[in-house]
Amino acid sequence: MTLDPPPTIESFYKFCAEKKLMGVRCAKCGKVTVPPRAICVHCRHTDLGWIELPSRGRLVTYTVIHVAPPQFEALAPYAIGIVEFAGGVRLPGMVKNVKLDSLKIGMELQTEFETSTSNEWPQWPRYFFRQL
Repeated sequence: MTLDPPPTIESFYKFCAEKKLMGVRCAKCGKVTVPPRAICVHCRHTDLGWIELPSRGRLVTYTVIHVAPPQFEALAPYAIGIVEFAGGVRLPGMVKNVKLDSLKIGMELQTEFETSTSNEWPQWPRYFFRQL
């Protein structure tokens, strides 16, 4: 099956610009892969289809970044977490708009989207997670 658009990181971020968090589902084993790949990472099948992920998930783990790379220094300290969506799909991302000392494993988070306001890297549309 040929996906349109193709299952690439570029396509993933184009969907983010449309405020959609997308992955691909394998027609053979049913596993969802995010970010998308052209071959199922579980069974190596190539019959894949786009699927939109739920907008809410639960925080599985997180870390607080105090010493950031140059492009993120202005945000420090900030949290990066792994969020699990229904069906077991997990995705890392920045956790924003929440006090760092109130982060809790298992808390429900909402996916949000933003565009870069900087002229520096990275400039693509972004997703992040926030507390409900």
